[in-house]
Amino acid sequence: MFDNLFRLDGKVAVVTGAGNGLGRSFALGLAAFGATVVCADRNLEGAEETASLAKQSRLAAEPLFNDVADEASVDEAWARIKERYGRVDILINNAGIATASGRTHEFSTADWDRLMAINLRGVFLSTRAALKLMLPGVRPPDQQTGSIVNIASVAALRGYYPGFVSLQVSYSAAKAGVIGFTRQVAAEYAKEKIRVNAIAPGWHGGTALAAERRAVSTQEQMAAFERELMKRIPAGHRGVPDDLVGLAVYLASDASHYVTGQVIAHDGGWDAVVG
Repeated sequence: MFDNLFRLDGKVAVVTGAGNGLGRSFALGLAAFGATVVCADRNLEGAEETASLAKQSRLAAEPLFNDVADEASVDEAWARIKERYGRVDILINNAGIATASGRTHEFSTADWDRLMAINLRGVFLSTRAALKLMLPGVRPPDQQTGSIVNIASVAALRGYYPGFVSLQVSYSAAKAGVIGFTRQVAAEYAKEKIRVNAIAPGWHGGTALAAERRAVSTQEQMAAFERELMKRIPAGHRGVPDDLVGLAVYLASDASHYVTGQVIAHDGGWDAVVG
């Protein structure tokens, strides 16, 4: 009865930001459970590498150039998806950046706008395009559910300031916006059997998200950053991208058919601790 609860055979999935980090793990994980995965990224070389890794394991995946901050690029990418597959069953809105700006009074408008364009506006543009390929009448009779998984952050749930900049106000605000967006879209499309949920990862290593901060930080600053993190995480260590695959597959699959509008923290206990 429950043998195929998490299987994704016959489903078409799109993962944004699939060229590295969390997005690569999501893409390979969905493919491993049977989905055909479109690995979308503005870093086409990274997307091609992800698709190649999938194919080495005899999984179904293909790369696609897509800049989620550029409406024309999104429209073009999704037109290609429609032409190739005719519909989409799963979307993981993963593409995102973090900037190196300082505290709020020091923060540049350019960095604010750049981050918002990718981390929040990009979620809207991609979701809008996906919904048009998920609505009833587009999907075949045997694929009558759709799932959108938005990647938020524990930064949207709590503030964090250990005495030096570790989170940017734009990042926290954008990810909080993703949560509000998730719940609204979930309410609008529940009757069409399109589920929309969010994952709020904690401080996972092995991604390029903090590349800009690392580029302007000294080794001593990065060591202090890591020490403070470890004090705050009850599990005592960071997660890695592959840790998130099980939760993503659960939300993408029929195993979560009655779950929508939810935000699930994946953080080693970070959000369980006050102060």
